[in-house]
Amino acid sequence: MRTLYNILFTFCFVLSAPYYFLRMRRRGDWRDGFSQRFGRFEPNLKQALTNRHVIWLHAVSVGEVNLCTQLIRSLEPRLPNAKIVVSTTTTTGMGELRKKLPKQIAKIYYPIDRHKFVARAMATIKPEAIVLAEAEIWPNFIWRAQNQNVPLFLVNARLSDRSYRGYRRFGFLFRPLFASFAGVGAQNDADAARLRELGCHAEAVRVVGSLKFDAATPNERRRLDVPALLRQIGVRPGAQLLVGGSTHAGEEGILADIYLRLRPRFSGLFLVLVPRHFERSREVGRELETRGIRFAYRSELTANAQHDDGKLDCLLVNTTGELKYFYEQAAVIFVGKSLTAAGGQNPIEPGALGKAMVFGPNMQNFADAVRSFVAQDAAVQVRDAAELESALARLLSDAARREQLGRNAVKVVRENLGAIDRTVDMIVERLRQKEFYVVSPGEALKR
Repeated sequence: MRTLYNILFTFCFVLSAPYYFLRMRRRGDWRDGFSQRFGRFEPNLKQALTNRHVIWLHAVSVGEVNLCTQLIRSLEPRLPNAKIVVSTTTTTGMGELRKKLPKQIAKIYYPIDRHKFVARAMATIKPEAIVLAEAEIWPNFIWRAQNQNVPLFLVNARLSDRSYRGYRRFGFLFRPLFASFAGVGAQNDADAARLRELGCHAEAVRVVGSLKFDAATPNERRRLDVPALLRQIGVRPGAQLLVGGSTHAGEEGILADIYLRLRPRFSGLFLVLVPRHFERSREVGRELETRGIRFAYRSELTANAQHDDGKLDCLLVNTTGELKYFYEQAAVIFVGKSLTAAGGQNPIEPGALGKAMVFGPNMQNFADAVRSFVAQDAAVQVRDAAELESALARLLSDAARREQLGRNAVKVVRENLGAIDRTVDMIVERLRQKEFYVVSPGEALKR
């Protein structure tokens, strides 16, 4: 089985490599740490990890990075002798790791899942435990951990219908991999049942809730002064901001058309678009230009740049890690990947900020959270672009309704806190059995 997987993986990797590396190049900063993807690390990393009890956490991209940063803050006091290494797959994820985590946390790129690359990386890191965020199941990596008797944990685990069907179809490959996890933190009972069916040991699976509720609670020092930035481009104080967050292809055009129709009714209405993939920004910019919408790219604004003629209609945010700061200033938020694409983006972050939000019908990746928000009158879900326009118009004209939605959203978020603590407890209990030096929550607070 392993030989067949490696033959197929190498074949598929060679075929997909041009697209894979072109995408890296489009995102920028691809040279930095490039050799790490092949398991080659700088000598100073190996020196820093020598004779240390290393715990390796993996966060695929920006969303998982936000979870891992919160998890690390809770995990470090409980494992005071551990050296933590965090890996990510994307350059945007690495950028967020460097912004949010201190220097003593080692930050690396996750190795491509080829046997030689994984073996080389594991030989350098020498982890004594591995924590994977969400469903990151790479066979060579897990096989290597099994061979070295390294305990594996899967946290914030969720399975989309598509992933579940895929894992079931190839159960001969994945069942032994799922069975290797010492601890699995599932988001809900349905995911827990599916994970057991796919091979996870019943005693290893716990329902802990979604870490994204804890990760969304505002606790970071503000790094961007959005009101000052908006004044700089001529947006008058008190203007209503319509923010499209983590939008996907087609949604920016829909929001632009809605903005043009609503603008005569709402004086001072200003549009902020934050595409999920910033490399699409030029494409989005061309869509805005064809509609006659005057806009500025966020990356082109500097402390000295001024656009004080008040003629801009839109700010196109082509930077990463700043969405939350625009959410904070929004009158109404549209949550992307929910109208023209499937899956949906994170509605918990705007909910934690107490903002009125609207999303489309396709929120499968956050089904539990969406049910709670909608059932408790904490968000508005629409079926299509026409309903989206009507919902946005109603909310922009009704401040009391926006405040009500925001209050209800904060309540939903508060009711779902605690998943990080429950996840840390699960990890610590298993590591105690491996004779790690751990401390109790009470002792951790004293440190």
